[in-house]
Amino acid sequence: MSKILLIEDEAAIRRVLKRIIADENNTYNVEEAEDGVIGLEIIKENDFDLILCDIKMPKMDGVEVLQKIKEMKPEIPVIMISGHGDLDTAVQTMRMGAYDYISKPPDLNRLLNTVRNALDQKQLIVENKQLKKKVSKKYEMIGDSKPIQHIKNMIDKVATTDARVLITGPNGTGKELVAHRLHNLSERSKAPMIEVNCAAIPSELIESELFGHVKGSFTGANKDRAGKFEAANAGTIFLDEIGDMSLSAQAKVLRALQESKISRVGSDKDIKVDVRVLAATNKDLRKEIAEGRFREDLYHRLAVILIQVPSLNDRREDIPVLINHFAAIIAKEQGMALKNFSEEAIVKLQDYNWTGNIRELRNVVERLLILGEKEISATDVDLFASK
Repeated sequence: MSKILLIEDEAAIRRVLKRIIADENNTYNVEEAEDGVIGLEIIKENDFDLILCDIKMPKMDGVEVLQKIKEMKPEIPVIMISGHGDLDTAVQTMRMGAYDYISKPPDLNRLLNTVRNALDQKQLIVENKQLKKKVSKKYEMIGDSKPIQHIKNMIDKVATTDARVLITGPNGTGKELVAHRLHNLSERSKAPMIEVNCAAIPSELIESELFGHVKGSFTGANKDRAGKFEAANAGTIFLDEIGDMSLSAQAKVLRALQESKISRVGSDKDIKVDVRVLAATNKDLRKEIAEGRFREDLYHRLAVILIQVPSLNDRREDIPVLINHFAAIIAKEQGMALKNFSEEAIVKLQDYNWTGNIRELRNVVERLLILGEKEISATDVDLFASK
């Protein structure tokens, strides 16, 4: 049942509004407050899905009440109730974050529609928060080893800036987790993070993928198409495996970084973009530069901050917590009972040479959960974890 608070100093209007809303479909629980001061005290102690607040009230007017609500619990939608002479103020409250306003005397249909729409918006906000929590959990960095703590500390310092970050490390170490954490902790987190796997896109298509194209610019270009840089506007673009990008595409990326402009393939029209660029590679870009496969000027543009992600062999103390983390996720995904790993099994797994890093560890944990006994033993590891 949705909880609604009605803040209104005129008792007669309170009764009318409460009756209209509460009688709508018996799914609204409406509480009352006779002025803004009382209303704020109630809000401090309770959670509401929606607040209706009069503008002209004694002790504290609705504008101040709205301001304090937005400071305390900004996720709650607030509908302002305005008298005939309060319309300019009502518009002002909309700029301050009010969901909408209704005039006295209220029109029945408009009131109920506004309440329904505000509650729907609140539900969307809740669902989006839950989804973001799931996404952030998916990209959680697991471990407390010194290398991981160092990376987390660097991310905390860098995330709130717009500094470009180059993330390096072997395959399977979790470079994309670093990129997601940087984005999720940044001021751009409400905007999209667009990922581009530069190694997975043919060299002849990478420019179109990144910058878009206009109709007829090449065979198969049947209509205008925006690229990844435009899709990431106001947010973040993550260029994974950037060491595999063609030199011609590198030149265009360099221009985008220098001028904050891109142009679609086949067009000479500039498009302004506001994008933070994160890049990752498993290659030694210094060596790539020396051999003429990577632009040195682009490297210096990308590597404002360098984050080196360690191999799993360099953070073996994190293996027990990683095993438990993956086991819980895999058991849930596969719909199987969660199995315990014996101490001997964990010690054996810590002694492995993890050439495939965390990705390989996850695969081994899954294999052991499927093929191992009720408790994963050292014998199970010997039988099923060999490479």
